[in-house]
Amino acid sequence: METVKIKVAGMTCQGCVRSVTNLLMRLPGVVTAQVSLENALADVEFDASKTEIAQLRAAIDAAGYTASV
Repeated sequence: METVKIKVAGMTCQGCVRSVTNLLMRLPGVVTAQVSLENALADVEFDASKTEIAQLRAAIDAAGYTASV
């Protein structure tokens, strides 16, 4: 398992936090996703044999937020 912290710009409320958390948890290989509005961070634990950091970032970007590592 790997863990990555992804900066997430554009979140404005707890609904945004839920959206980002849910979209990350739907990705293959994601075990946990802890998203913080206050810190604008997503702390994601994932199986690197099933997904890549680029896929995590792309999913966040596709939802209308801006992700960076």
